[in-house]
Amino acid sequence: MTAQQHLRIRLKRAYTEPSRDDGYRVLVDGLWPRGIKKETLQVEEWCRDLAPSGALRRWFGHRPEHWAEFRERYLAELKQHPDEIRELLEKSSGRTLTLVYGARDEEHNNAVVLREFLSKQPVPAPAKQKMSAPAKQKKPAPAKQGAPTHGPGKH
Repeated sequence: MTAQQHLRIRLKRAYTEPSRDDGYRVLVDGLWPRGIKKETLQVEEWCRDLAPSGALRRWFGHRPEHWAEFRERYLAELKQHPDEIRELLEKSSGRTLTLVYGARDEEHNNAVVLREFLSKQPVPAPAKQKMSAPAKQKKPAPAKQGAPTHGPGKH
């Protein structure tokens, strides 16, 4: 099974109103979007570790002529975070995953590359709740010979 078959990933600008069908919303930028309050953004998580490095972000500068190289470099950075990728996929399992970003350019931004990367990852099985083994009941201690077998106050 591939991630494309089971994982619904959508992209949404931070300046677009959240909606009920967004599912698990995560901010995927290294910087908080300007002028947006936490309550307004309504993200469940800020995945800074999955954002492009500061050096790569500054180099790219949202210049479309750098897009192809930015994409390759960012994909290489994402490969360095397998635990964070797995954790994000597990948390969003069974729900739509909405990657929230602040860039104006809807075609040339890190969320586009991250969606591409995530869509090629295996979808982890939903976490199963462990059922604890039934508690062992203590067997009553055998009665001493000659001792009464009834409880106190019962004759």
